[in-house]
Amino acid sequence: MTIRTCIFLLFAVSAGSAAAQDKGKPQGHPDDAHRNKTAMCIGCHGIPGYKTAYPEVYHVPKIAGQQPAYIVNALKAYKSGERSHPSMRGIAASLSEQDMADLAAYYGVPAK
Repeated sequence: MTIRTCIFLLFAVSAGSAAAQDKGKPQGHPDDAHRNKTAMCIGCHGIPGYKTAYPEVYHVPKIAGQQPAYIVNALKAYKSGERSHPSMRGIAASLSEQDMADLAAYYGVPAK
């Protein structure tokens, strides 16, 4: 077997392994999020420097440009109660895994 064949096989196996790891996770569709799901986010997260007064005064974080996995994990944590912000918990409770993936694809940037 030549070195070229070995390298090709190595890339083929690693690509298949990565695809297998993503099985079961919904693929995000940014266009679906933009058309149907961002209205619940933009009211707070779309205002530069916005601070809210409920449940206490704090700076609302910018979500555009975050890693998609971070966005999905944060939404799941709000939904499960691991994170405790009441407004975010209520919003996340209404989201399906596909909704979370779509929002992450819309607001997130792929890892480099």
